[in-house]
Amino acid sequence: MTDATNIYDHAGEPSFGDYVALLKPRVMSLVVFTALAGLIVAPVAVHPFIAFMSILCIAVGGGASGALNMWWDSDIDAVMKRTKGRPVPSGRVTRQEALAVGLALSGFAVVMLGLAANWVAAGLLAFTIFFYAVVYTIWLKRSTPQNIVIGGAAGAFPPMIGWAVATGGVSIESVLMFVLIFMWTPPHFWALALFMNDDYTKAGVPMLTVTHGRKATRVHILVYTLLLAPMALALAATSIGGPVYLATSLVLNALFILGAIRLWRRDEDQAGADKYAAEKKFFRFSLLYLFLHFVALMVQSWIAPFGLGGW
Repeated sequence: MTDATNIYDHAGEPSFGDYVALLKPRVMSLVVFTALAGLIVAPVAVHPFIAFMSILCIAVGGGASGALNMWWDSDIDAVMKRTKGRPVPSGRVTRQEALAVGLALSGFAVVMLGLAANWVAAGLLAFTIFFYAVVYTIWLKRSTPQNIVIGGAAGAFPPMIGWAVATGGVSIESVLMFVLIFMWTPPHFWALALFMNDDYTKAGVPMLTVTHGRKATRVHILVYTLLLAPMALALAATSIGGPVYLATSLVLNALFILGAIRLWRRDEDQAGADKYAAEKKFFRFSLLYLFLHFVALMVQSWIAPFGLGGW
Protein backbone atom coordinates (compact mmCIF):
# COMPACT_ATOMS: atom_id res chain seq x y z
CA MET A 1 0.00 0.00 0.00
CA THR A 2 1.15 3.54 -0.65
CA ASP A 3 1.28 6.37 1.82
CA ALA A 4 -1.48 8.03 -0.17
CA THR A 5 -4.01 6.00 1.73
CA ASN A 6 -3.09 7.81 4.92
CA ILE A 7 -5.09 10.84 3.75
CA TYR A 8 -8.34 9.13 4.76
CA ASP A 9 -9.22 10.79 8.01
CA HIS A 10 -12.57 11.24 9.69
CA ALA A 11 -15.07 13.48 7.93
CA GLY A 12 -17.05 13.46 11.17
CA GLU A 13 -17.94 10.65 13.54
CA PRO A 14 -18.88 7.45 11.68
CA SER A 15 -22.43 6.21 12.06
CA PHE A 16 -23.60 2.68 12.69
CA GLY A 17 -24.55 2.51 9.02
CA ASP A 18 -20.94 3.26 8.04
CA TYR A 19 -19.72 0.22 9.95
CA VAL A 20 -22.46 -1.89 8.38
CA ALA A 21 -21.37 -0.71 4.94
CA LEU A 22 -17.79 -1.61 5.87
CA LEU A 23 -18.90 -5.26 6.06
CA LYS A 24 -20.20 -5.29 2.47
CA PRO A 25 -23.74 -6.39 3.34
CA ARG A 26 -24.69 -7.29 -0.24
CA VAL A 27 -21.74 -9.67 -0.52
CA MET A 28 -22.49 -10.93 2.99
CA SER A 29 -26.04 -11.78 1.94
CA LEU A 30 -24.73 -14.11 -0.77
CA VAL A 31 -22.36 -15.72 1.73
CA VAL A 32 -25.20 -16.27 4.21
CA PHE A 33 -27.57 -17.63 1.57
CA THR A 34 -25.17 -20.19 0.10
CA ALA A 35 -23.92 -21.24 3.55
CA LEU A 36 -27.51 -21.72 4.70
CA ALA A 37 -28.20 -23.79 1.59
CA GLY A 38 -25.21 -26.01 2.34
CA LEU A 39 -26.43 -26.50 5.89
CA ILE A 40 -30.04 -27.25 4.86
CA VAL A 41 -29.22 -29.82 2.18
CA ALA A 42 -26.75 -31.69 4.37
CA PRO A 43 -27.94 -35.16 5.45
CA VAL A 44 -27.52 -34.41 9.17
CA ALA A 45 -30.10 -32.40 11.12
CA VAL A 46 -28.78 -29.43 13.10
CA HIS A 47 -30.39 -27.96 16.20
CA PRO A 48 -32.04 -24.64 15.24
CA PHE A 49 -30.02 -22.66 17.78
CA ILE A 50 -26.73 -24.14 16.60
CA ALA A 51 -27.77 -23.49 13.00
CA PHE A 52 -28.62 -19.86 13.81
CA MET A 53 -25.35 -19.26 15.66
CA SER A 54 -23.36 -20.92 12.89
CA ILE A 55 -24.92 -18.83 10.14
CA LEU A 56 -24.41 -15.71 12.27
CA CYS A 57 -20.72 -16.55 12.66
CA ILE A 58 -20.35 -17.19 8.93
CA ALA A 59 -22.04 -13.85 8.22
CA VAL A 60 -19.69 -12.06 10.63
CA GLY A 61 -16.72 -13.81 9.03
CA GLY A 62 -17.89 -12.68 5.60
CA GLY A 63 -18.27 -9.13 6.91
CA ALA A 64 -14.78 -9.27 8.41
CA SER A 65 -13.40 -10.19 4.98
CA GLY A 66 -15.18 -7.17 3.51
CA ALA A 67 -13.68 -4.85 6.12
CA LEU A 68 -10.17 -6.17 5.47
CA ASN A 69 -10.72 -5.75 1.74
CA MET A 70 -11.76 -2.11 2.23
CA TRP A 71 -8.76 -1.51 4.47
CA TRP A 72 -6.29 -2.67 1.84
CA ASP A 73 -8.09 -1.35 -1.25
CA SER A 74 -8.91 2.13 0.04
CA ASP A 75 -6.51 3.76 -2.45
CA ILE A 76 -8.02 2.20 -5.56
CA ASP A 77 -11.56 2.43 -4.18
CA ALA A 78 -11.08 6.20 -4.05
CA VAL A 79 -10.58 6.49 -7.81
CA MET A 80 -13.32 4.09 -8.91
CA LYS A 81 -16.79 5.51 -9.46
CA ARG A 82 -18.43 2.32 -8.17
CA THR A 83 -16.52 2.31 -4.88
CA LYS A 84 -15.49 5.88 -4.04
CA GLY A 85 -18.49 6.30 -1.73
CA ARG A 86 -17.41 3.43 0.52
CA PRO A 87 -16.74 4.29 4.19
CA VAL A 88 -12.93 4.34 4.01
CA PRO A 89 -12.21 6.30 0.79
CA SER A 90 -14.97 8.77 1.67
CA GLY A 91 -13.26 9.40 5.02
CA ARG A 92 -16.13 8.28 7.24
CA VAL A 93 -14.07 5.38 8.64
CA THR A 94 -10.27 5.37 8.88
CA ARG A 95 -8.10 2.59 7.47
CA GLN A 96 -6.93 1.73 10.97
CA GLU A 97 -10.50 1.31 12.14
CA ALA A 98 -11.32 -0.89 9.14
CA LEU A 99 -8.32 -3.10 9.88
CA ALA A 100 -9.20 -3.34 13.58
CA VAL A 101 -12.84 -4.23 12.81
CA GLY A 102 -11.79 -6.83 10.25
CA LEU A 103 -9.28 -8.55 12.54
CA ALA A 104 -11.53 -8.48 15.60
CA LEU A 105 -14.56 -9.86 13.77
CA SER A 106 -12.43 -12.52 12.07
CA GLY A 107 -11.19 -13.86 15.39
CA PHE A 108 -14.64 -13.69 16.95
CA ALA A 109 -16.36 -15.47 14.05
CA VAL A 110 -13.86 -18.33 13.81
CA VAL A 111 -13.68 -19.03 17.55
CA MET A 112 -17.44 -18.82 18.05
CA LEU A 113 -18.13 -21.10 15.07
CA GLY A 114 -15.70 -23.64 16.47
CA LEU A 115 -17.44 -23.55 19.84
CA ALA A 116 -20.98 -23.50 18.44
CA ALA A 117 -20.56 -26.13 15.72
CA ASN A 118 -17.18 -27.80 15.13
CA TRP A 119 -13.59 -26.93 14.34
CA VAL A 120 -13.69 -28.26 10.79
CA ALA A 121 -16.26 -25.61 9.90
CA ALA A 122 -14.28 -23.02 11.86
CA GLY A 123 -11.09 -23.97 10.03
CA LEU A 124 -12.80 -23.59 6.66
CA LEU A 125 -14.12 -20.17 7.72
CA ALA A 126 -10.64 -19.07 8.83
CA PHE A 127 -9.15 -20.21 5.53
CA THR A 128 -11.89 -18.41 3.60
CA ILE A 129 -11.17 -15.12 5.38
CA PHE A 130 -7.43 -15.57 4.80
CA PHE A 131 -7.95 -16.44 1.14
CA TYR A 132 -10.13 -13.41 0.44
CA ALA A 133 -8.11 -10.90 2.44
CA VAL A 134 -4.57 -12.08 1.68
CA VAL A 135 -4.53 -14.31 -1.40
CA TYR A 136 -7.11 -12.38 -3.43
CA THR A 137 -7.11 -8.80 -2.10
CA ILE A 138 -3.43 -8.32 -1.25
CA TRP A 139 -1.76 -10.66 -3.74
CA LEU A 140 -3.85 -11.53 -6.80
CA LYS A 141 -6.10 -8.52 -7.41
CA ARG A 142 -3.31 -6.15 -8.44
CA SER A 143 -0.91 -8.66 -9.95
CA THR A 144 -2.70 -10.83 -12.52
CA PRO A 145 -5.72 -10.81 -14.85
CA GLN A 146 -6.49 -14.23 -13.39
CA ASN A 147 -7.29 -12.49 -10.09
CA ILE A 148 -11.00 -13.27 -10.19
CA VAL A 149 -10.47 -16.83 -11.46
CA ILE A 150 -8.30 -17.94 -8.54
CA GLY A 151 -9.70 -15.45 -6.05
CA GLY A 152 -13.22 -16.68 -6.75
CA ALA A 153 -12.51 -19.60 -4.45
CA ALA A 154 -13.11 -17.29 -1.48
CA GLY A 155 -16.75 -16.83 -2.42
CA ALA A 156 -17.18 -20.54 -3.14
CA PHE A 157 -16.40 -21.81 0.36
CA PRO A 158 -19.59 -20.81 2.25
CA PRO A 159 -21.74 -23.82 1.20
CA MET A 160 -18.85 -26.08 2.19
CA ILE A 161 -18.77 -24.38 5.58
CA GLY A 162 -22.52 -24.81 6.01
CA TRP A 163 -22.21 -28.49 5.07
CA ALA A 164 -19.35 -28.92 7.54
CA VAL A 165 -21.44 -27.34 10.31
CA ALA A 166 -23.95 -30.18 9.88
CA THR A 167 -21.66 -33.09 9.03
CA GLY A 168 -18.31 -32.16 10.53
CA GLY A 169 -16.58 -32.85 7.24
CA VAL A 170 -16.35 -32.44 3.47
CA SER A 171 -17.96 -34.60 0.78
CA ILE A 172 -18.43 -34.77 -2.97
CA GLU A 173 -21.69 -32.83 -2.57
CA SER A 174 -20.06 -29.91 -0.78
CA VAL A 175 -17.13 -29.92 -3.20
CA LEU A 176 -19.49 -29.69 -6.17
CA MET A 177 -21.35 -26.79 -4.53
CA PHE A 178 -17.96 -25.13 -4.20
CA VAL A 179 -17.17 -25.83 -7.86
CA LEU A 180 -20.53 -24.41 -8.96
CA ILE A 181 -19.74 -21.02 -7.41
CA PHE A 182 -16.06 -21.17 -8.35
CA MET A 183 -16.81 -21.67 -12.05
CA TRP A 184 -19.68 -19.16 -11.99
CA THR A 185 -17.56 -16.35 -10.54
CA PRO A 186 -15.38 -15.50 -13.61
CA PRO A 187 -18.22 -14.98 -16.14
CA HIS A 188 -20.21 -13.12 -13.48
CA PHE A 189 -17.43 -10.65 -12.67
CA TRP A 190 -16.08 -10.36 -16.21
CA ALA A 191 -19.55 -9.26 -17.31
CA LEU A 192 -19.35 -6.54 -14.64
CA ALA A 193 -15.86 -5.61 -15.80
CA LEU A 194 -17.08 -5.16 -19.38
CA PHE A 195 -19.24 -2.19 -18.43
CA MET A 196 -17.02 -0.98 -15.56
CA ASN A 197 -13.76 -1.20 -17.51
CA ASP A 198 -12.96 2.51 -17.23
CA ASP A 199 -12.96 2.22 -13.43
CA TYR A 200 -10.52 -0.67 -13.44
CA THR A 201 -8.30 1.10 -15.95
CA LYS A 202 -8.12 4.26 -13.81
CA ALA A 203 -7.39 2.21 -10.70
CA GLY A 204 -4.71 0.15 -12.41
CA VAL A 205 -6.40 -3.14 -11.59
CA PRO A 206 -5.37 -5.75 -14.21
CA MET A 207 -8.80 -7.14 -14.91
CA LEU A 208 -9.02 -9.22 -18.08
CA THR A 209 -10.85 -6.37 -19.84
CA VAL A 210 -7.89 -4.08 -19.12
CA THR A 211 -5.06 -6.46 -20.06
CA HIS A 212 -6.65 -8.38 -22.95
CA GLY A 213 -9.54 -6.20 -24.10
CA ARG A 214 -13.29 -6.66 -24.29
CA LYS A 215 -13.29 -9.07 -27.22
CA ALA A 216 -11.00 -11.55 -25.45
CA THR A 217 -13.05 -11.17 -22.26
CA ARG A 218 -16.21 -12.16 -24.13
CA VAL A 219 -14.45 -15.29 -25.40
CA HIS A 220 -13.40 -16.14 -21.86
CA ILE A 221 -16.96 -15.63 -20.61
CA LEU A 222 -18.26 -18.08 -23.20
CA VAL A 223 -15.59 -20.68 -22.44
CA TYR A 224 -16.16 -20.54 -18.68
CA THR A 225 -19.93 -20.63 -19.15
CA LEU A 226 -19.60 -23.80 -21.26
CA LEU A 227 -17.33 -25.34 -18.61
CA LEU A 228 -19.72 -24.31 -15.84
CA ALA A 229 -22.75 -26.12 -17.26
CA PRO A 230 -21.57 -29.74 -16.74
CA MET A 231 -20.28 -28.85 -13.26
CA ALA A 232 -23.67 -27.46 -12.30
CA LEU A 233 -25.51 -30.44 -13.77
CA ALA A 234 -23.21 -32.89 -11.97
CA LEU A 235 -24.87 -31.96 -8.67
CA ALA A 236 -28.08 -33.55 -9.97
CA ALA A 237 -26.42 -36.98 -9.82
CA THR A 238 -25.44 -36.69 -6.15
CA SER A 239 -27.43 -37.49 -3.02
CA ILE A 240 -28.69 -33.88 -2.83
CA GLY A 241 -29.77 -33.78 -6.47
CA GLY A 242 -32.97 -34.92 -8.11
CA PRO A 243 -35.52 -34.10 -10.81
CA VAL A 244 -36.35 -30.62 -9.48
CA TYR A 245 -32.72 -29.58 -9.42
CA LEU A 246 -31.97 -31.22 -12.77
CA ALA A 247 -34.86 -29.49 -14.56
CA THR A 248 -33.95 -26.13 -13.01
CA SER A 249 -30.28 -26.48 -13.88
CA LEU A 250 -30.97 -27.53 -17.47
CA VAL A 251 -33.11 -24.44 -18.09
CA LEU A 252 -30.75 -22.04 -16.32
CA ASN A 253 -27.64 -23.34 -18.06
CA ALA A 254 -29.32 -23.23 -21.47
CA LEU A 255 -30.25 -19.58 -20.89
CA PHE A 256 -26.82 -18.73 -19.46
CA ILE A 257 -25.02 -20.29 -22.45
CA LEU A 258 -27.36 -18.48 -24.84
CA GLY A 259 -26.56 -15.20 -23.09
CA ALA A 260 -22.82 -15.87 -23.29
CA ILE A 261 -23.10 -16.65 -27.01
CA ARG A 262 -24.95 -13.38 -27.56
CA LEU A 263 -22.18 -11.49 -25.74
CA TRP A 264 -19.53 -13.29 -27.76
CA ARG A 265 -21.22 -12.42 -31.06
CA ARG A 266 -22.12 -8.85 -30.12
CA ASP A 267 -20.73 -5.90 -32.07
CA GLU A 268 -20.12 -2.94 -29.76
CA ASP A 269 -20.05 -0.53 -32.70
CA GLN A 270 -23.69 -1.36 -33.43
CA ALA A 271 -24.87 -0.95 -29.84
CA GLY A 272 -27.80 1.31 -29.02
CA ALA A 273 -28.08 4.15 -26.55
CA ASP A 274 -27.04 1.95 -23.63
CA LYS A 275 -23.78 0.62 -25.01
CA TYR A 276 -23.49 -2.15 -22.44
CA ALA A 277 -27.13 -3.17 -22.06
CA ALA A 278 -26.31 -6.76 -23.06
CA GLU A 279 -23.51 -7.03 -20.52
CA LYS A 280 -25.70 -5.60 -17.76
CA LYS A 281 -28.48 -8.03 -18.64
CA PHE A 282 -26.05 -10.97 -18.53
CA PHE A 283 -24.65 -9.77 -15.20
CA ARG A 284 -28.11 -9.51 -13.64
CA PHE A 285 -29.10 -12.93 -14.93
CA SER A 286 -25.91 -14.44 -13.51
CA LEU A 287 -27.12 -13.48 -10.03
CA LEU A 288 -30.48 -15.14 -10.68
CA TYR A 289 -28.66 -18.17 -12.10
CA LEU A 290 -26.75 -18.84 -8.90
CA PHE A 291 -29.67 -18.00 -6.62
CA LEU A 292 -32.06 -20.39 -8.36
CA HIS A 293 -29.55 -23.25 -8.38
CA PHE A 294 -29.31 -23.14 -4.61
CA VAL A 295 -33.06 -22.62 -4.23
CA ALA A 296 -33.56 -25.77 -6.32
CA LEU A 297 -31.19 -27.71 -4.07
CA MET A 298 -33.11 -26.61 -0.98
CA VAL A 299 -36.49 -27.40 -2.56
CA GLN A 300 -35.15 -30.83 -3.51
CA SER A 301 -34.13 -31.35 0.11
CA TRP A 302 -37.49 -30.19 1.50
CA ILE A 303 -39.58 -32.50 -0.70
CA ALA A 304 -37.37 -35.56 -0.16
CA PRO A 305 -39.19 -36.69 3.05
CA PHE A 306 -42.40 -36.92 1.01
CA GLY A 307 -40.85 -39.30 -1.48
CA LEU A 308 -40.66 -36.61 -4.15
CA GLY A 309 -36.95 -35.91 -4.09
CA GLY A 310 -33.79 -37.70 -5.12
CA TRP A 311 -33.46 -40.57 -7.49
